[in-house]
Amino acid sequence: MDEAPVMFHVVPMQEEHAKLICDWQYDPPYNIYSWLPWEQMKALEVEFGDPQLRKEQYAVVLGEDGQICGFAQYFALEGVTRIGLGMHPERCGHGQGTDFVSAIVQEAIRRNPANEIDLEVLTWNERAIRVYLKAGFVTQDTYERQTPSGLKPFYCMVYQGPRG
Repeated sequence: MDEAPVMFHVVPMQEEHAKLICDWQYDPPYNIYSWLPWEQMKALEVEFGDPQLRKEQYAVVLGEDGQICGFAQYFALEGVTRIGLGMHPERCGHGQGTDFVSAIVQEAIRRNPANEIDLEVLTWNERAIRVYLKAGFVTQDTYERQTPSGLKPFYCMVYQGPRG
């Protein structure tokens, strides 16, 4: 039996949210998704450590209880909104992924209704790929790109709409 859908709300990321996200620790092999310490992110002005980038591209995903469940990045390309996302490590693996991704997709549509929506995912991340497929993404391309630990294979997945 399916669990009741979880209601997620996407709101602008504030500095206090960014600090909390930097403290999240994922278990291997997902620990590659952990962030630098907040003070370092802020000093280097990388990703959501850059106040302007945080305002333009980043949002947090709140649960029904108002707690941070994850974050999203909305990166506008020509005709495409590329999303990046991360769920709180304690929330991973509890059946909420599809609702979580769907809330992020709906915000991408709200921001740029005419844009295609895509994302990149490491090919070994089967847990995430299953969620993306359930949320309405399809694999469009496979390629290698640079990561902090060298060239790695990625899928580019494109949103096609919810599955029936």
